[in-house]
Amino acid sequence: MKKIEYLEAAREFFTSSRFIKFFYLVCFTFVITAIISSQNFFFQNVIENGMSKREIIAQKTLTVEDVKRTEAHKREVAKKVEPKLVPAEDDFIITNLETLQNAVFQIRKKEISKEEKIAEINVLFDLTDNPKRDFIVNFLLNVDEPSLREAFDKASLSLVNVLNQGITESDYDRGHIKQIIIENLVSNVSKRQVAVICALLEQVIVPNLVVDDAATELAKLNAQQSVKPYMVTFEKGEQIVFKGEPITRLKRDALREAGYNVYELNWQGVFSIYILVFIISIIYLAYLKFFEKTYSEPRYLSLSAALAIIACSIGVILPTGFSPYVIPIPAVVILASIFLNPRIAFLLSTLVLSVMTVGIQYKAQFIIVFILLSLIAMIATSKIKYTRRFDLIKLGFHLGIAGLFIMLSLYMIDKCLIEVDNYLILRDCAYIFLNTMISSILALGLSPLLESTFHIITPYGLAELGDHNQALLKRLQMEAPGTYHHSLMVSTLCEAAAEAIGANPILARVGAFYHDIGKLKRPLFFVENQSYFSIENPHNNLTPRLSKMVITAHPKDGVELAKEYGLPNVINDFILQHHGEGIAKYFYNQAVAEEGSENVKEEQFRYTGPKPNSKETAILMIADAVESAVRAMKGATPEEIENIIEKIIVERLNDGQLEDSPLTLKDLKVIATTFSRVLRGMQHDRIKYQEDIARELKKSKIEIPAKALDADLENKIKELEASKTIAPTDKPDERKDDFHTI
Repeated sequence: MKKIEYLEAAREFFTSSRFIKFFYLVCFTFVITAIISSQNFFFQNVIENGMSKREIIAQKTLTVEDVKRTEAHKREVAKKVEPKLVPAEDDFIITNLETLQNAVFQIRKKEISKEEKIAEINVLFDLTDNPKRDFIVNFLLNVDEPSLREAFDKASLSLVNVLNQGITESDYDRGHIKQIIIENLVSNVSKRQVAVICALLEQVIVPNLVVDDAATELAKLNAQQSVKPYMVTFEKGEQIVFKGEPITRLKRDALREAGYNVYELNWQGVFSIYILVFIISIIYLAYLKFFEKTYSEPRYLSLSAALAIIACSIGVILPTGFSPYVIPIPAVVILASIFLNPRIAFLLSTLVLSVMTVGIQYKAQFIIVFILLSLIAMIATSKIKYTRRFDLIKLGFHLGIAGLFIMLSLYMIDKCLIEVDNYLILRDCAYIFLNTMISSILALGLSPLLESTFHIITPYGLAELGDHNQALLKRLQMEAPGTYHHSLMVSTLCEAAAEAIGANPILARVGAFYHDIGKLKRPLFFVENQSYFSIENPHNNLTPRLSKMVITAHPKDGVELAKEYGLPNVINDFILQHHGEGIAKYFYNQAVAEEGSENVKEEQFRYTGPKPNSKETAILMIADAVESAVRAMKGATPEEIENIIEKIIVERLNDGQLEDSPLTLKDLKVIATTFSRVLRGMQHDRIKYQEDIARELKKSKIEIPAKALDADLENKIKELEASKTIAPTDKPDERKDDFHTI
């Protein structure tokens, strides 16, 4: 029994959505790792156990920096930099000299023996190694006071000179103090005063210049940066390495410059790449989960994985030494922007570039160029108007110009440091420009294929669906013209409201076109088509319950038609949700009148739903009801229109039909204002025709001949045409009601 329970638990675990998602994640990371690693095993790797596997000849002139020699030179230069010294506080040194002077005068004044005075002087002065010790002591004790004061004054002045020059630790340690004192003595110092002054200053002088570590390190760095790199050139046809030769840092860099892969990628290296790919994949999934939850569906993840795999595969199969700027990274960004959104596109391209730069050993310049281009493409694609496909080609051209400037600026920086071949600059600039142009063409051509493969509708696909020559819309126009015109006006309302609240106006407009296609199955059962065909209302011969079944079936019928004509799933949401779970009130009230309220339940007359779960479908629900209500009230005033809109929104809120949608109360207020503005434009006043003018003039008893009236009117029309106020075909008697011709 327990065994069965364990098997059941295991089956549930392995069939759970969480395990399946993890399984797909592991598979994707394995595929990317295998693609990146295959480049090392099958293509360009030329090193094994630190030795060259074969002889390699330079196919072009290569200039490589000898990093080892350059670093050694930098270290030598740094050692030669003298420490940077700054003055320390030295007022206390002058104070010490004054204190010493006072102490000498006090000893001279003491009523003690000569031997005791000498002893105190020896304690005050360290004259052990001074050969003139006896002379100095005798001078300090026995010379007359003016001469002693003169000696101290000259010592004080000399001390100022010494301190201004500065004393370092090195001077102090090497015994250069006396020499520095002699060099800075004031003039007119007698020979016997020199020894005394030197003895006095040696007692008080300490180093007053200290090393500034920060300034010294900065000086060393500046000195190192001034060292030019030691460059080694391998001419075309020159041998870079011999077979079996140990690969030094210089030779490794030369091989990398020649386009060879210099990784010795063992299984540890493969595992490291797998870890990197796994972490990057988790970062991408986490971003989608927390910031772009809508795009966490399998179809969007599958598209992202396909774009990443294609980009990495192209990078791996490029021939040795071929420029990586032909990899269609711009195409990845453009396609991801169209099918996902520009923010996700930039993140995806950045992560893919990181994996490729590390795994295929591209230079830092590669990732810098394409990240900057991806950022520009992200901004540019967000501003594209998807009504014209040629705008995508223009985007590729603009990206190409941006790529040229980025590439040139980076190469100009390189030329300040090393010698760069002008041919290389021109080649890479041409590649990056052609890459962006071809990428935009690829994105344009692949969009329909990817739409059908991953079942993701793009703005371009929506624009095509919005073409009124589409088979289903042509059929709606011919078989249900009233429904067709109703859909056109609802689409106008939806597009304006969606744009006003920041929703997708293209999606809202196209969804409104198709929301009532289910009425094609029974077009004559809907009142907007009955007047067109001049038939009696067939519901007069049906019970309210049968009529309700016919009316509420049109969303389901619409989905069946959508599948038959291959419409994308996103359109199904508009078809199913535009009535939500609302009640068919007319037939409900009719049933209540016939059967009694106790025998009729509201649930029996509700649509099957579901309720709108997006801004666009919620807008459609309100617009559908508002347009029908306003159309039923012919000649409604602006106040009546506003009241109708407000009433319908409140009814939908109270009935809970908008509870699943992300619309806020602020959005509803903006939608109501937008609907009112658009409907007021549809309900405009018509001009008075010639007959009306004649009738009014007749009532006022002003007699004007009919011919004169016709001539005046004709002249007025000609004046308007001449001033381009109206078009020549806009004659009053040829105008039609705008409400019926939208």
